Amino acid sequence: MATTVSDGGRDPDRYRSAQRGLTRLLVRDVRGLRRFMISSRLRTSVPDWIAAMQAVIDQYARTSAALGAEFYDGQREAAGVAGTFTVPVADPPPDGQTESGLRWAMKDVWEREPEQATEAQQQPLAMRLEQAAKKAELVAQKLVADTGRATVIAAVQQDRQASAWARSAALGACAFCKLIASRGPVFKQDTVRFEAHDGCHCGVVPVFAGQRFEASPQAKEWARLYQEYAAGHSGSQLARFRRALAEHDSNPLPGAF
Repeated sequence: MATTVSDGGRDPDRYRSAQRGLTRLLVRDVRGLRRFMISSRLRTSVPDWIAAMQAVIDQYARTSAALGAEFYDGQREAAGVAGTFTVPVADPPPDGQTESGLRWAMKDVWEREPEQATEAQQQPLAMRLEQAAKKAELVAQKLVADTGRATVIAAVQQDRQASAWARSAALGACAFCKLIASRGPVFKQDTVRFEAHDGCHCGVVPVFAGQRFEASPQAKEWARLYQEYAAGHSGSQLARFRRALAEHDSNPLPGAF
């Protein structure tokens, strides 16, 4: 008898909750590393901060990947598919990717000539450092969450019993995530990109051969709002969908983690 899988419900919700809990711990530890950014000698202290951030991000990325693998194994068992499969656990982000993201977070910290400086770069140094630290938290969160998502997507790609994957969005997700989640399991085994943004806590739900996909109540509502207010308007669907959510969605707006 075919089983039913959904983007919502106990298992996807618990998986997203576990990843959000991991994010809270990550942000706590990342904030503790601000002491490495010494304002009186930024040029020499920032590399030490980046190295410390890399170590913390690697640690949490491995945990995120393990959570993804555990979730996939549970979904596969619940689907009752035949045969065994070992989930290919994703590696932490490469050093270059992490450093690039963190240097982007720091871009407004460095001194500029007055005629070249942006408004953000003209703020006092303490304020620039505070904003950079907040951006770095978002960079770290995305890198860690992406590792867990990459683990599930890679498993779908390599598991002969898997056929597709769907985006699982929280009630307070952004308009883009709600739109993608409303489309269901349209992502096939050869789909690689998840298209996450900073602060995204969406999950990946695998769909196995013979399973029936049942959209969650919230995903059905988002699909209805899109069809009623945004579909058919070339080039402005997301903007229209965002307005429709603001006016008609019964679910809460995004919250900070």
